[in-house]
Amino acid sequence: MVEGHVAPGFERVRETFEANLSEELGASFAAARDGEMVVDLWGGWADREQTRRWARDTLVPVYSTTKAISALVLATLHDNGLIDYEAPLSALWPAFGAHGKHKVTIAQTLAHQAGVPGFIDPIDPDLWLDPPACAQAIAALAPMWPPGSASGYHPLTWGYIAGEIAARSAERSLGTILREEICVPLGIDFQIGTPECDHPRCAEMKKPSRGGDFGEITPPRKAAFFTKWSAPVRGSTQWRKIEIPSANGHGNARSVARLFEAYATGGAIAGKRLLSDKAFLALTTQRADGADLVLPFPVDWRTGVMGNSNGFYGPNRAAFGHSGMGGSVGFGDPDVRISVGYAMNKQSHHIAGDPRSLKLIEALYACL
Repeated sequence: MVEGHVAPGFERVRETFEANLSEELGASFAAARDGEMVVDLWGGWADREQTRRWARDTLVPVYSTTKAISALVLATLHDNGLIDYEAPLSALWPAFGAHGKHKVTIAQTLAHQAGVPGFIDPIDPDLWLDPPACAQAIAALAPMWPPGSASGYHPLTWGYIAGEIAARSAERSLGTILREEICVPLGIDFQIGTPECDHPRCAEMKKPSRGGDFGEITPPRKAAFFTKWSAPVRGSTQWRKIEIPSANGHGNARSVARLFEAYATGGAIAGKRLLSDKAFLALTTQRADGADLVLPFPVDWRTGVMGNSNGFYGPNRAAFGHSGMGGSVGFGDPDVRISVGYAMNKQSHHIAGDPRSLKLIEALYACL
């Protein structure tokens, strides 16, 4: 059963969403154009036993789609003069300069060029559930390639670094800034650090039947994804409550589409300007482009968000977006001033470009 609405002319998107539900457990899809939510759909089940319907306010972790939202928060700090993208991260966080990382800039770090995609040597996986201690351990790592020389996706470590940047420059956590400066004022139901009172609204995740195809398991790929300690293995309640700005943002398609509206409009959401033109340009400036040492496809890295070089985020090259483990997507397309969110609880093995989201995006653009 599909609930929600589409604006006149967008009926094809609803038809595609209905057809997609046979491949889903539960899901939501939304799109905003010039501030108007022209698509807002949800349906299916919020639990694996199919006893609880996916509701309008169901929350789901969107995993790495969180990164581009965190990057937006950091861009507001840059706009306010609290961080300088071109300054060495070690100037703000001296411990991060260990083992030759003293020259890597904040911008390079946010573009996955710092050389610390994970821990190659064993750690207690519970370290991921202690952000201050985990950030300290990441700062102490030796880089796996010369910092700034190449990009290599940092699936989890990116968020602990981003969290330290916010805490050290603004003396508030990144999740707090997101909540106080963006989400609460604009009525957006998205959180990094989800309080326990909201956990009953969270959907249960169904893991994919197989992993993604990364090709040869090189040392950077192994550190990022393929060790027993590359992610926390327990503590879902604690995992939801703490802040991991790379991975544990909780929301739904509507809230994701609204937040990515900033990427479609040059820095505004619902008519409220969050970023100056100069800060938006700095956020979306290309920092690296080409082969990535972790992901098995080339990436156009901006300052924490991806350019649309692979066509994951609609047909227009100008779009900016990010994908999350298992299939979630958020992007903003300034060419047509449209932003999109897709969130679901049945994860697929596709690393990016999940066919479910691609069919919905294709249907959406056919309506424009």
